[in-house]
Amino acid sequence: MEHCISRRNFLVNAAMTVAATRLWPRSNSAAQVSLEIPAVADGPQMPWDFVGLSYEVQQLTDPNFFSAKNTGLIRAFKQLSQHGVLRLGGNTSEFGYWKPTPDSPQPPHPPTREAEGEPKANYYPVTPEAVRNLAQFLKETGWTCLYSVGMGTNTPTRAAEEAVFVADALGANLQYFQIGNEPDLFSRHLRDPQTWSAKTYLDEWLGLARAIMQRVPQAKFGLPDETRNIQWLTEIAALWPSIQNPPLVVTLTHHYYFGGPATNPDVNIPNLLQPATMAKVQGTANVATAAAAKLGARVRMTEGNTCFRGGKPGVSDVFAAALWSADYSLLLASNNYSGVNLHGGTGKSVANSVGGFLPGDVLLEQQGATSAEIASHPHPFYSPIGTFGEEYILQPVAHGLQFAGSLSGGRLFKTAFTEKLQATGVNATGYGAVLPGGKRSVVLLNKDLDKDIEVLLDFGKDGMVDVESLRAPAIDSRDAQITQSSGSRVKKDGHYRVEIPHASGVRLTLT
Repeated sequence: MEHCISRRNFLVNAAMTVAATRLWPRSNSAAQVSLEIPAVADGPQMPWDFVGLSYEVQQLTDPNFFSAKNTGLIRAFKQLSQHGVLRLGGNTSEFGYWKPTPDSPQPPHPPTREAEGEPKANYYPVTPEAVRNLAQFLKETGWTCLYSVGMGTNTPTRAAEEAVFVADALGANLQYFQIGNEPDLFSRHLRDPQTWSAKTYLDEWLGLARAIMQRVPQAKFGLPDETRNIQWLTEIAALWPSIQNPPLVVTLTHHYYFGGPATNPDVNIPNLLQPATMAKVQGTANVATAAAAKLGARVRMTEGNTCFRGGKPGVSDVFAAALWSADYSLLLASNNYSGVNLHGGTGKSVANSVGGFLPGDVLLEQQGATSAEIASHPHPFYSPIGTFGEEYILQPVAHGLQFAGSLSGGRLFKTAFTEKLQATGVNATGYGAVLPGGKRSVVLLNKDLDKDIEVLLDFGKDGMVDVESLRAPAIDSRDAQITQSSGSRVKKDGHYRVEIPHASGVRLTLT
């Protein structure tokens, strides 16, 4: 079985792919390493709904986007995961307002400031029709929802009114509410930078959350959805014990972007894939999980991707992003995260969220790209599901997330796979799990740009191995594939040998 993406761009990409193949020549000899596969998993459980996507709340201004009528988008969601989590939030959530009836006027809003990379104060309504359609969309896809209620220009009364309707309409498909998006950046355009802090945020958040709880007593929450100041999680965890009768917070949330914007030369494939990038991710995970433990909650990365402000062409929309997202997702899963939501959506909604334009388009124009060449890229460039007219096509970054999601529901091994692989001098990582039903499955990712690796796996018993490969013609190809095969036999001594070419991944499952 084979899943392909960006087939419509094959001819456009052919010349680029040939050039890329020359850039990353195959090595003459593969590094060798042996890995022993444990029979029992002693790591965290990877939830069934680990895989997630993030969209701007502003997408709801088109009530037919998240609706049962949008069969193409439903198909793409189900292809990505049968049990995913849709997060609605983003910068635009701070400028939406609840419009309960067609005659409801736009409410007054406090003054705001314009800042580079932040949305302009263009207010828009969220309507009952859009929320009801969202409920049907979730039922069709089998996904659940994290719903963001605005904080930056909202009031407790309006927040509660919206939450009542959303909770009733979505029912069991609503996991929890978020209040506010990236509040650690509010000092740029929404709050007084002299007084704004994690404490003043928490005080304001409590006012909104308690107003919602008065109307929706069973409400659950995630917080704070920070993006640049991970220490906010530590500060909030320290303040939490002093709160009397606190709202039920089930998840500590944060965002992550590797870098940006698109015009930044440091946002490139070698930097995206280097081990130091994941070392920094591990540092963030250490802080986040320690803070979550104090609240009795788990952590979720609710918005992120390769490059902020819409992604970078040639980095965010190519196969390198697939290897990054697979590795990033499994690293967070091994740190007991409840899931990952990669950000995307339509070009218009994301452009509106970052000041009105996508820096990636500016970069392509500077490089002399034609309008047809620009249109051939997904917009935004990092979107997991690219929108091409009425077509919705999974992009490379989504296939990496899908590949990682193959371990969902399993209990992960605590192993030194990655350390052993990288000790060979190859930039490779490894993860494994005991899946429901007892099968053992291992994901090995070779992110190296020119070195192959040969791995001898010791399963400790014989059997048959199903093999799933994540691959592309080249590291910067916009064509990616997940291919599956079965029937490979493990030797009687329990050994199984596999070669993983540079810039590829493999999943091996002992059946």
